Amino acid sequence: MVKQSICKPIPINQEVIWDKTKTIVSTTDKFGTIIDVNQTFLDVCGYSIEEVLGQPHNIIRHPDSPQILFKILWENILAGRNFHVILKNISKSGKYYWVITDFEVNRNTEGEIVSFTARRRSVAENVINEHIMPLYETLLKLEKIGGTDLSNRYFKGFLDKQGKSYVEYIMDIVGEDTTANITQIISDERKPEGEIIPLKEISDDIFNEEKSEDTRRKNFFTRLFSIN
Repeated sequence: MVKQSICKPIPINQEVIWDKTKTIVSTTDKFGTIIDVNQTFLDVCGYSIEEVLGQPHNIIRHPDSPQILFKILWENILAGRNFHVILKNISKSGKYYWVITDFEVNRNTEGEIVSFTARRRSVAENVINEHIMPLYETLLKLEKIGGTDLSNRYFKGFLDKQGKSYVEYIMDIVGEDTTANITQIISDERKPEGEIIPLKEISDDIFNEEKSEDTRRKNFFTRLFSIN
């Protein structure tokens, strides 16, 4: 029996009030269907466990989060690469909440991908206002004009201009000293500009979490998600 889909809530410009020392956790199968969540997920999203199990995980996808982010996300995790992203999510009430998400790929004993676990923590308001919102607003505008092809081109150019991979950008704006303050940012970080990046080929590897970054990445996100 197919479970009845949940109607997507209408967004309202009000933030969910939640305990931002907590970690929101959910697990989906390899197709994106929710198979497990923790209590913090239920508390923040406003759903019951009966409502969310068996639902597509995009029930919490906020329309203010650009489509290109999910395209990059799925390309990475389906390729077996763990991934990190900052997203604006939507609760059952229509209120929003911002999180940085650590996606972990789960495999069976034969090495086959069977599920994905997402752990989410809050993101500081200044990181969102000074870095993420200007970038995402630009990506959304471009997607309305030319879809994800155009936003993908801009996003790659934006990262290439800064000389950073996507994960390096995330780490820099959130701040590396997580033991002191997980929301410290780099003060001289540039804001995204509105122009279209000139047509030049930039490798998709700029979105991947490369092996050369493993030590720094693992140390950073281990500290970030171990703070309670």
